[in-house]
Amino acid sequence: MDLTELAADALDQARQRGATAGDLVIASGESFSAGIRLGKVEKIQNSQEKRMGLRLFAGQSSAMTSTANFTHAALQAFVTETLDLAKATAADPFSGLPDQSDLAQDVPDLDLTDTSVSLTLEEKLARAQEAEEAAFASDSRITNSEGAEFANASREMVYANSLGFCGSYHTTNFSLSVVPVASQDGGMQRDYWYSSQRKLEDLEAAKAVGQKAAERTVRRLGAKQVRTQEAPVVFEPEMAASLLRHLAGAISGSALYRKTSFLLDKIGEKIAADGIFVEDHARIPAALGSKPFDGEGLPTRQNIVVENGGLTSYLLDTYSARKLGLQSTGNASRSFADTPTASTTNFFLRPGTTPPEDIIRSVRSGLYVTELSGFGVNPVTGDYSRGAVGLWIEGGEVVYPVEEITIAGNLLDMFKNIEVIGNDLERRGTISAPTVKIARMTIAGT
Repeated sequence: MDLTELAADALDQARQRGATAGDLVIASGESFSAGIRLGKVEKIQNSQEKRMGLRLFAGQSSAMTSTANFTHAALQAFVTETLDLAKATAADPFSGLPDQSDLAQDVPDLDLTDTSVSLTLEEKLARAQEAEEAAFASDSRITNSEGAEFANASREMVYANSLGFCGSYHTTNFSLSVVPVASQDGGMQRDYWYSSQRKLEDLEAAKAVGQKAAERTVRRLGAKQVRTQEAPVVFEPEMAASLLRHLAGAISGSALYRKTSFLLDKIGEKIAADGIFVEDHARIPAALGSKPFDGEGLPTRQNIVVENGGLTSYLLDTYSARKLGLQSTGNASRSFADTPTASTTNFFLRPGTTPPEDIIRSVRSGLYVTELSGFGVNPVTGDYSRGAVGLWIEGGEVVYPVEEITIAGNLLDMFKNIEVIGNDLERRGTISAPTVKIARMTIAGT
Protein backbone atom coordinates (compact mmCIF):
# COMPACT_ATOMS: atom_id res chain seq x y z
CA MET A 1 0.00 0.00 0.00
CA ASP A 2 1.37 3.41 -1.00
CA LEU A 3 0.95 5.57 2.09
CA THR A 4 1.10 8.87 0.20
CA GLU A 5 -1.78 7.75 -2.04
CA LEU A 6 -3.69 6.66 1.05
CA ALA A 7 -3.13 10.09 2.62
CA ALA A 8 -4.31 11.90 -0.51
CA ASP A 9 -7.42 9.70 -0.68
CA ALA A 10 -8.38 10.34 2.96
CA LEU A 11 -7.97 14.11 2.61
CA ASP A 12 -9.93 14.11 -0.66
CA GLN A 13 -12.79 12.25 1.03
CA ALA A 14 -12.75 14.82 3.84
CA ARG A 15 -12.93 17.70 1.36
CA GLN A 16 -15.84 16.08 -0.47
CA ARG A 17 -17.72 15.72 2.81
CA GLY A 18 -17.34 19.40 3.68
CA ALA A 19 -14.20 19.65 5.81
CA THR A 20 -12.69 23.12 5.48
CA ALA A 21 -9.18 21.82 6.17
CA GLY A 22 -7.42 18.75 7.44
CA ASP A 23 -4.16 16.93 7.98
CA LEU A 24 -3.02 13.46 8.92
CA VAL A 25 -0.06 11.39 9.95
CA ILE A 26 0.46 7.76 8.93
CA ALA A 27 3.04 5.36 10.29
CA SER A 28 3.84 1.90 9.05
CA GLY A 29 6.61 -0.32 10.31
CA GLU A 30 7.78 -3.24 12.38
CA SER A 31 9.58 -3.72 15.66
CA PHE A 32 11.43 -6.56 17.34
CA SER A 33 12.76 -7.19 20.84
CA ALA A 34 14.37 -10.19 22.47
CA GLY A 35 15.20 -10.63 26.14
CA ILE A 36 17.80 -12.95 27.68
CA ARG A 37 18.00 -13.64 31.40
CA LEU A 38 20.61 -15.87 33.02
CA GLY A 39 21.55 -17.18 29.61
CA LYS A 40 18.04 -18.26 28.63
CA VAL A 41 15.61 -16.66 26.20
CA GLU A 42 12.94 -14.97 28.29
CA LYS A 43 10.92 -13.19 25.60
CA ILE A 44 10.74 -12.61 21.88
CA GLN A 45 8.36 -10.02 20.48
CA ASN A 46 7.84 -9.09 16.84
CA SER A 47 5.11 -6.72 15.74
CA GLN A 48 3.95 -4.84 12.69
CA GLU A 49 2.24 -1.48 12.93
CA LYS A 50 0.09 0.66 10.72
CA ARG A 51 -1.87 3.60 12.02
CA MET A 52 -3.40 6.86 10.86
CA GLY A 53 -4.18 9.95 12.90
CA LEU A 54 -6.61 12.33 11.18
CA ARG A 55 -7.43 15.91 12.15
CA LEU A 56 -10.31 17.64 10.38
CA PHE A 57 -11.60 21.19 10.65
CA ALA A 58 -15.09 22.59 10.28
CA GLY A 59 -14.27 26.27 10.34
CA GLN A 60 -12.35 26.81 13.56
CA SER A 61 -13.71 23.67 15.19
CA SER A 62 -11.68 20.50 14.91
CA ALA A 63 -11.45 16.87 15.98
CA MET A 64 -8.65 14.31 16.02
CA THR A 65 -9.17 10.55 15.66
CA SER A 66 -7.08 7.51 14.79
CA THR A 67 -7.52 4.16 13.07
CA ALA A 68 -5.59 1.06 12.03
CA ASN A 69 -8.18 -0.07 9.47
CA PHE A 70 -7.13 1.16 6.03
CA THR A 71 -9.82 -0.52 3.91
CA HIS A 72 -11.73 1.83 1.64
CA ALA A 73 -15.07 1.32 3.38
CA ALA A 74 -13.57 1.73 6.83
CA LEU A 75 -11.78 4.95 5.82
CA GLN A 76 -15.00 6.41 4.44
CA ALA A 77 -16.76 5.83 7.76
CA PHE A 78 -13.70 7.05 9.67
CA VAL A 79 -13.57 10.35 7.77
CA THR A 80 -17.30 10.91 8.22
CA GLU A 81 -17.16 10.24 11.96
CA THR A 82 -14.17 12.56 12.39
CA LEU A 83 -15.89 15.40 10.59
CA ASP A 84 -19.07 14.90 12.63
CA LEU A 85 -16.99 15.20 15.80
CA ALA A 86 -15.35 18.36 14.51
CA LYS A 87 -18.71 19.98 13.82
CA ALA A 88 -19.81 19.19 17.39
CA THR A 89 -16.68 20.76 18.95
CA ALA A 90 -16.48 24.34 20.21
CA ALA A 91 -14.67 26.77 17.91
CA ASP A 92 -11.14 27.86 18.83
CA PRO A 93 -9.84 31.05 17.17
CA PHE A 94 -6.23 29.84 17.42
CA SER A 95 -6.77 26.46 15.78
CA GLY A 96 -5.97 25.67 12.16
CA LEU A 97 -3.20 24.56 9.85
CA PRO A 98 0.00 26.58 9.46
CA ASP A 99 0.21 29.25 6.78
CA GLN A 100 0.85 27.60 3.43
CA SER A 101 3.90 29.79 2.81
CA ASP A 102 5.56 28.37 5.93
CA LEU A 103 5.40 24.71 4.86
CA ALA A 104 8.57 22.80 4.05
CA GLN A 105 9.66 23.14 0.45
CA ASP A 106 11.84 20.04 0.40
CA VAL A 107 12.52 16.91 2.45
CA PRO A 108 16.27 16.52 2.99
CA ASP A 109 17.82 13.09 3.48
CA LEU A 110 19.11 13.02 7.08
CA ASP A 111 20.53 9.50 6.88
CA LEU A 112 18.03 8.08 9.37
CA THR A 113 17.88 4.55 7.97
CA ASP A 114 20.26 1.60 8.11
CA THR A 115 19.56 -0.91 5.35
CA SER A 116 23.08 -2.30 5.13
CA VAL A 117 22.63 -5.16 7.61
CA SER A 118 19.91 -7.72 8.21
CA LEU A 119 20.42 -9.69 11.42
CA THR A 120 19.00 -13.16 11.94
CA LEU A 121 17.08 -14.04 15.09
CA GLU A 122 20.09 -15.99 16.33
CA GLU A 123 22.40 -13.00 15.82
CA LYS A 124 20.06 -10.70 17.73
CA LEU A 125 19.81 -13.13 20.63
CA ALA A 126 23.58 -13.58 20.59
CA ARG A 127 24.12 -9.85 21.15
CA ALA A 128 21.89 -9.83 24.20
CA GLN A 129 23.54 -12.98 25.55
CA GLU A 130 27.03 -11.59 25.00
CA ALA A 131 26.13 -8.42 26.92
CA GLU A 132 24.81 -10.37 29.90
CA GLU A 133 27.77 -12.78 29.88
CA ALA A 134 30.19 -9.85 29.78
CA ALA A 135 28.53 -8.38 32.86
CA PHE A 136 28.90 -11.64 34.80
CA ALA A 137 32.51 -12.07 33.66
CA SER A 138 33.46 -8.54 34.71
CA ASP A 139 33.23 -9.03 38.47
CA SER A 140 32.53 -11.97 40.77
CA ARG A 141 30.13 -9.79 42.75
CA ILE A 142 27.69 -9.81 39.82
CA THR A 143 25.49 -12.66 41.04
CA ASN A 144 22.20 -12.14 39.23
CA SER A 145 20.62 -10.33 36.33
CA GLU A 146 17.34 -8.68 35.45
CA GLY A 147 18.16 -9.49 31.85
CA ALA A 148 19.61 -8.16 28.65
CA GLU A 149 17.59 -7.01 25.66
CA PHE A 150 18.26 -6.35 22.00
CA ALA A 151 15.67 -4.42 19.99
CA ASN A 152 15.33 -2.94 16.55
CA ALA A 153 12.62 -1.15 14.61
CA SER A 154 11.97 0.37 11.20
CA ARG A 155 9.26 2.83 10.33
CA GLU A 156 7.89 4.94 7.49
CA MET A 157 6.28 8.24 8.47
CA VAL A 158 3.97 10.27 6.23
CA TYR A 159 2.45 13.67 6.94
CA ALA A 160 0.01 15.35 4.57
CA ASN A 161 -2.43 18.26 4.75
CA SER A 162 -5.10 19.92 2.66
CA LEU A 163 -2.74 22.77 1.75
CA GLY A 164 -0.97 20.44 -0.66
CA PHE A 165 1.95 19.29 1.47
CA CYS A 166 2.82 15.60 1.57
CA GLY A 167 6.15 14.39 2.90
CA SER A 168 7.57 11.09 4.08
CA TYR A 169 10.74 9.67 5.61
CA HIS A 170 12.04 6.34 6.91
CA THR A 171 13.80 5.62 10.22
CA THR A 172 15.52 2.69 11.89
CA ASN A 173 16.54 2.15 15.52
CA PHE A 174 18.77 -0.38 17.26
CA SER A 175 19.26 -0.75 21.00
CA LEU A 176 20.99 -3.04 23.47
CA SER A 177 20.69 -2.96 27.27
CA VAL A 178 21.58 -5.05 30.31
CA VAL A 179 20.67 -4.82 34.02
CA PRO A 180 23.04 -6.75 36.33
CA VAL A 181 22.56 -7.35 40.07
CA ALA A 182 25.52 -7.37 42.46
CA SER A 183 25.80 -8.81 45.99
CA GLN A 184 28.22 -8.15 48.86
CA ASP A 185 27.98 -8.72 52.63
CA GLY A 186 24.26 -9.43 52.42
CA GLY A 187 23.50 -6.29 50.43
CA MET A 188 22.33 -6.16 46.82
CA GLN A 189 22.42 -3.43 44.19
CA ARG A 190 21.32 -3.12 40.58
CA ASP A 191 22.21 -0.73 37.78
CA TYR A 192 22.18 -0.74 34.00
CA TRP A 193 23.77 0.40 30.78
CA TYR A 194 22.43 0.71 27.26
CA SER A 195 23.24 1.86 23.76
CA SER A 196 20.74 3.18 21.20
CA GLN A 197 21.46 4.33 17.66
CA ARG A 198 19.95 4.71 14.20
CA LYS A 199 22.74 2.62 12.66
CA LEU A 200 23.70 -0.83 13.82
CA GLU A 201 27.40 -0.10 13.26
CA ASP A 202 27.18 2.81 15.72
CA LEU A 203 25.81 0.63 18.52
CA GLU A 204 28.26 -0.03 21.35
CA ALA A 205 29.73 -3.51 21.29
CA ALA A 206 27.77 -6.01 23.38
CA LYS A 207 30.80 -6.77 25.54
CA ALA A 208 31.33 -3.09 26.28
CA VAL A 209 27.67 -2.60 27.25
CA GLY A 210 27.86 -5.53 29.66
CA GLN A 211 31.13 -4.40 31.21
CA LYS A 212 29.88 -0.84 31.72
CA ALA A 213 26.66 -2.12 33.31
CA ALA A 214 28.66 -4.30 35.70
CA GLU A 215 31.01 -1.46 36.60
CA ARG A 216 28.08 0.84 37.38
CA THR A 217 26.44 -1.86 39.49
CA VAL A 218 29.35 -2.91 41.71
CA ARG A 219 30.32 0.68 42.46
CA ARG A 220 27.02 0.99 44.36
CA LEU A 221 27.82 -1.80 46.82
CA GLY A 222 28.25 -0.74 50.43
CA ALA A 223 26.34 2.52 49.95
CA LYS A 224 25.59 4.69 52.98
CA GLN A 225 24.07 8.04 53.86
CA VAL A 226 25.85 11.31 54.42
CA ARG A 227 25.00 14.09 56.85
CA THR A 228 22.72 16.91 55.75
CA GLN A 229 24.78 19.76 54.28
CA GLU A 230 25.29 22.14 51.39
CA ALA A 231 27.95 21.01 48.93
CA PRO A 232 28.88 20.91 45.23
CA VAL A 233 26.93 18.40 43.16
CA VAL A 234 28.26 16.79 39.98
CA PHE A 235 25.67 15.26 37.63
CA GLU A 236 26.89 12.42 35.43
CA PRO A 237 25.75 12.83 31.78
CA GLU A 238 22.58 10.73 32.11
CA MET A 239 21.49 12.75 35.14
CA ALA A 240 22.53 16.09 33.63
CA ALA A 241 20.21 15.24 30.73
CA SER A 242 17.34 15.07 33.24
CA LEU A 243 17.94 18.73 34.07
CA LEU A 244 17.54 19.53 30.39
CA ARG A 245 14.22 17.70 30.37
CA HIS A 246 12.93 20.13 32.98
CA LEU A 247 14.24 23.02 30.88
CA ALA A 248 12.56 21.61 27.77
CA GLY A 249 9.25 21.34 29.58
CA ALA A 250 9.51 24.93 30.77
CA ILE A 251 10.10 26.36 27.27
CA SER A 252 7.43 24.30 25.49
CA GLY A 253 4.52 26.24 24.08
CA SER A 254 1.73 24.54 26.03
CA ALA A 255 3.41 25.22 29.40
CA LEU A 256 3.86 28.87 28.45
CA TYR A 257 0.34 29.70 27.31
CA ARG A 258 -1.05 27.80 30.30
CA LYS A 259 1.28 29.86 32.52
CA THR A 260 2.71 26.75 34.20
CA SER A 261 6.38 27.49 33.48
CA PHE A 262 9.07 29.03 35.66
CA LEU A 263 10.51 30.53 32.46
CA LEU A 264 7.38 32.45 31.44
CA ASP A 265 8.23 35.91 29.99
CA LYS A 266 11.98 35.37 30.41
CA ILE A 267 13.11 35.65 26.78
CA GLY A 268 16.20 37.86 26.74
CA GLU A 269 16.93 37.29 30.43
CA LYS A 270 19.88 35.50 31.98
CA ILE A 271 18.70 32.08 33.15
CA ALA A 272 22.00 30.20 33.29
CA ALA A 273 25.71 30.74 33.84
CA ASP A 274 27.99 32.29 31.24
CA GLY A 275 29.18 29.75 28.73
CA ILE A 276 25.93 27.76 28.77
CA PHE A 277 24.59 27.00 25.29
CA VAL A 278 21.56 24.76 24.82
CA GLU A 279 20.17 23.94 21.42
CA ASP A 280 17.50 21.89 19.74
CA HIS A 281 18.77 20.65 16.38
CA ALA A 282 16.48 18.49 14.24
CA ARG A 283 18.82 18.07 11.29
CA ILE A 284 21.85 16.29 12.76
CA PRO A 285 22.50 13.38 10.37
CA ALA A 286 21.61 9.95 11.79
CA ALA A 287 20.67 11.36 15.21
CA LEU A 288 17.81 9.77 17.15
CA GLY A 289 15.66 12.91 17.27
CA SER A 290 16.25 14.13 13.72
CA LYS A 291 13.44 14.61 11.21
CA PRO A 292 13.18 16.66 8.00
CA PHE A 293 9.84 18.30 8.83
CA ASP A 294 7.75 18.62 11.96
CA GLY A 295 4.29 17.27 12.80
CA GLU A 296 2.61 20.08 10.87
CA GLY A 297 4.75 19.99 7.74
CA LEU A 298 6.99 22.91 8.70
CA PRO A 299 10.73 22.64 8.02
CA THR A 300 12.75 21.61 11.05
CA ARG A 301 15.85 23.57 11.99
CA GLN A 302 18.48 24.37 14.58
CA ASN A 303 17.08 26.43 17.45
CA ILE A 304 19.48 27.98 19.97
CA VAL A 305 17.35 28.24 23.11
CA VAL A 306 20.04 29.30 25.58
CA GLU A 307 22.96 31.38 24.33
CA ASN A 308 25.77 32.19 26.73
CA GLY A 309 23.32 31.81 29.62
CA GLY A 310 20.54 33.92 28.12
CA LEU A 311 17.15 32.51 27.10
CA THR A 312 16.77 33.24 23.38
CA SER A 313 13.92 31.03 22.17
CA TYR A 314 10.98 28.90 23.19
CA LEU A 315 9.94 25.66 21.43
CA LEU A 316 6.62 26.21 19.66
CA ASP A 317 4.09 24.55 17.41
CA THR A 318 1.58 26.56 15.37
CA TYR A 319 -1.18 26.58 17.98
CA SER A 320 1.00 27.65 20.91
CA ALA A 321 2.74 30.24 18.72
CA ARG A 322 -0.60 31.84 17.84
CA LYS A 323 -1.69 31.82 21.47
CA LEU A 324 1.56 33.60 22.42
CA GLY A 325 1.64 35.97 19.44
CA LEU A 326 4.85 34.37 18.14
CA GLN A 327 6.00 32.15 15.25
CA SER A 328 6.34 28.37 15.25
CA THR A 329 9.89 27.11 15.72
CA GLY A 330 9.22 23.94 13.70
CA ASN A 331 8.88 21.81 16.84
CA ALA A 332 5.40 20.37 16.40
CA SER A 333 5.23 16.75 17.47
CA ARG A 334 2.32 14.57 16.48
CA SER A 335 0.80 11.42 17.91
CA PHE A 336 -2.06 9.55 16.31
CA ALA A 337 -4.85 10.53 18.71
CA ASP A 338 -3.77 13.98 19.91
CA THR A 339 -3.35 17.36 18.31
CA PRO A 340 0.18 18.63 17.62
CA THR A 341 2.18 19.99 20.52
CA ALA A 342 5.68 21.42 20.81
CA SER A 343 8.43 18.95 21.62
CA THR A 344 12.20 18.62 21.41
CA THR A 345 14.12 16.90 18.61
CA ASN A 346 17.84 16.58 19.45
CA PHE A 347 18.03 18.72 22.58
CA PHE A 348 21.44 19.07 24.19
CA LEU A 349 23.83 21.13 26.26
CA ARG A 350 26.93 21.97 24.29
CA PRO A 351 30.03 20.35 25.80
CA GLY A 352 32.81 22.24 27.50
CA THR A 353 36.52 21.44 27.46
CA THR A 354 37.01 19.83 30.88
CA PRO A 355 37.37 16.03 31.18
CA PRO A 356 34.95 14.52 33.73
CA GLU A 357 37.89 13.21 35.76
CA ASP A 358 39.11 16.79 36.23
CA ILE A 359 35.64 17.89 37.31
CA ILE A 360 35.67 15.27 40.06
CA ARG A 361 39.19 16.33 41.07
CA SER A 362 37.94 19.91 41.46
CA VAL A 363 35.50 18.90 44.24
CA ARG A 364 36.84 19.12 47.77
CA SER A 365 33.78 17.50 49.30
CA GLY A 366 30.60 16.80 47.40
CA LEU A 367 28.26 14.44 45.57
CA TYR A 368 28.48 12.72 42.18
CA VAL A 369 24.90 11.85 41.18
CA THR A 370 24.30 8.62 39.26
CA GLU A 371 20.56 8.11 39.78
CA LEU A 372 17.54 10.25 40.59
CA SER A 373 14.07 9.27 41.77
CA GLY A 374 10.79 10.90 42.68
CA PHE A 375 8.84 13.71 41.06
CA GLY A 376 9.62 16.63 43.36
CA VAL A 377 9.97 19.31 40.70
CA ASN A 378 7.50 22.22 40.57
CA PRO A 379 7.29 23.39 36.91
CA VAL A 380 5.71 26.71 37.93
CA THR A 381 8.31 27.81 40.49
CA GLY A 382 11.28 25.65 39.47
CA ASP A 383 11.66 24.27 42.99
CA TYR A 384 13.61 21.03 42.80
CA SER A 385 13.80 18.14 45.27
CA ARG A 386 14.59 14.57 44.24
CA GLY A 387 15.87 11.38 45.79
CA ALA A 388 19.43 10.61 44.73
CA VAL A 389 21.99 7.83 44.58
CA GLY A 390 25.62 8.43 43.80
CA LEU A 391 29.23 8.54 44.91
CA TRP A 392 30.77 10.74 47.60
CA ILE A 393 33.83 12.79 46.69
CA GLU A 394 36.48 13.84 49.19
CA GLY A 395 39.68 15.61 48.24
CA GLY A 396 38.94 15.22 44.54
CA GLU A 397 38.53 11.45 44.74
CA VAL A 398 35.53 9.13 44.90
CA VAL A 399 35.60 7.52 48.35
CA TYR A 400 32.34 5.56 48.76
CA PRO A 401 28.82 5.13 47.32
CA VAL A 402 25.83 6.91 48.90
CA GLU A 403 22.08 6.34 48.85
CA GLU A 404 18.88 7.35 50.66
CA ILE A 405 19.59 11.05 50.25
CA THR A 406 17.73 13.98 48.70
CA ILE A 407 19.14 16.88 46.72
CA ALA A 408 17.25 20.16 46.61
CA GLY A 409 17.43 23.61 45.06
CA ASN A 410 15.70 25.73 42.44
CA LEU A 411 16.22 25.07 38.75
CA LEU A 412 16.95 28.71 37.94
CA ASP A 413 19.56 28.86 40.69
CA MET A 414 20.97 25.51 39.61
CA PHE A 415 21.43 26.59 35.98
CA LYS A 416 22.94 29.90 37.08
CA ASN A 417 25.35 28.09 39.40
CA ILE A 418 26.77 25.65 36.87
CA GLU A 419 30.52 25.97 37.39
CA VAL A 420 31.97 23.47 34.93
CA ILE A 421 30.74 21.59 31.86
CA GLY A 422 32.44 18.38 30.78
CA ASN A 423 33.74 17.47 27.36
CA ASP A 424 31.97 14.10 27.38
CA LEU A 425 28.75 14.76 25.45
CA GLU A 426 27.38 11.62 23.79
CA ARG A 427 24.06 11.65 21.94
CA ARG A 428 22.72 8.39 23.33
CA GLY A 429 19.15 9.69 23.34
CA THR A 430 17.10 12.61 22.06
CA ILE A 431 18.00 14.71 25.13
CA SER A 432 21.66 14.66 26.15
CA ALA A 433 24.25 16.51 28.18
CA PRO A 434 27.85 16.15 29.31
CA THR A 435 28.94 16.00 32.95
CA VAL A 436 27.85 19.12 34.85
CA LYS A 437 29.06 20.55 38.16
CA ILE A 438 26.73 22.79 40.17
CA ALA A 439 28.50 24.95 42.75
CA ARG A 440 26.20 24.23 45.69
CA MET A 441 22.96 22.40 46.47
CA THR A 442 21.30 21.18 49.64
CA ILE A 443 21.96 17.50 50.30
CA ALA A 444 19.63 15.97 52.88
CA GLY A 445 20.82 12.79 54.58
CA THR A 446 21.13 11.81 58.22
